[in-house]
Amino acid sequence: MLDSFIKRSVASHVLIYIIRCMIGFVIGYLLYTRVTEFELFWSFLSIMLVISPEEKDSKRLSIERFKSNFVGSTVALLCILTYGDSFFVIMVGIVITILVCRLFNIMNMARVAIVALLVIMIPNHGADLSYTPILRSVSVGIGCLIGLLIVISTSYLVRPLRKKYDLPID
Repeated sequence: MLDSFIKRSVASHVLIYIIRCMIGFVIGYLLYTRVTEFELFWSFLSIMLVISPEEKDSKRLSIERFKSNFVGSTVALLCILTYGDSFFVIMVGIVITILVCRLFNIMNMARVAIVALLVIMIPNHGADLSYTPILRSVSVGIGCLIGLLIVISTSYLVRPLRKKYDLPID
């Protein structure tokens, strides 16, 4: 009976996604609530964005989301450090982000990269901190790394069980 339960659990992509999201939520929430001196909401959000709900190729898609978030946040950071965060610089940043996604063959994740760019480059109303975009970029990067590590580590736990029960391996 336990064997059957384990087999059904390991075969359920929805259950695995739920577990990954719960792990990501707990880690993100703890970071967000315990490290209050930094704006870690973006880490929290990035963790959830990187974890993939797709049944097939979830590890590959999570890696691509990690790459696209990295591209978007890196382009945003470079734009801000070089030219600031004006309307036109943001437009140029969007174009550069799309071109870099094309260069690295991750066009299917370009929208994620653009969202990361916007998260970092759009200034807060009332925020007068010139280093806010840098902190956001670091926060997005931390979240992407945590999300990717969750997907990879759970894959390594699930893979042997799927092999044992002769189930398809992602």
